[in-house]
Amino acid sequence: MPTLILVRHGRSTANTAGVLAGWTPSVALDERGSAQAAALPQRLAALPLATVVSSPLQRCRETLAPLLAARPGLELHTDERIGECHYGDWSGRKLAELADDPLMEVVQQHPSAAAFPGGESMRAMQARAAEAVREWNARVERDFGSDAVYAMCSHGDIIKSLVADALGLHLDLFQRISVEPCSVTAIRYTRLRPFLVRLGDTGDFGSLAPRDNGTAEQSGDATVGGAAGAP
Repeated sequence: MPTLILVRHGRSTANTAGVLAGWTPSVALDERGSAQAAALPQRLAALPLATVVSSPLQRCRETLAPLLAARPGLELHTDERIGECHYGDWSGRKLAELADDPLMEVVQQHPSAAAFPGGESMRAMQARAAEAVREWNARVERDFGSDAVYAMCSHGDIIKSLVADALGLHLDLFQRISVEPCSVTAIRYTRLRPFLVRLGDTGDFGSLAPRDNGTAEQSGDATVGGAAGAP
């Protein structure tokens, strides 16, 4: 079965503003995110990508634009099932403000029970994304062969939930996984089991350095929607 290259979108204006974007329209890459996207073709140069699938949201399409420009003829598909979690009433709000909402403790400690008001549950988010990957695996294998490699550009919580699915981890453990902006995660699927062969690879260790202004991860909580990465 194929190897899936999961790319989180580059750093966005919402990431740097500390806002939970969700499906808010017109959330673009910031200057660093654009630079990350520009470097993506070289980072993936050794991979014979068969096709590319993207979340329909702007920040993912902008992330893939340099890659598609560098590889004329590489076909792009969009799939809403790998779009960001529908955070409902939380969308567009500051993460610092949401930290005091009682639901945040459930999102952090028991995400399989978390459902966003006016949005979807985290269980539904994982289920739709995992179903999309299984269908794309079958389609890519049918059209390009069992050794094919394809890329999918999505969002932090989606990618974390897909990693948990591949590892056989309960969704309640997925907040232990971290994927930075424009990081690359690779999952090789086989008939009997998936293999996680890369996780959150950016090639940049700067984000591991201590910071003066603590992050959610440093406090023990995961950043909903995904952290902003290195400053």
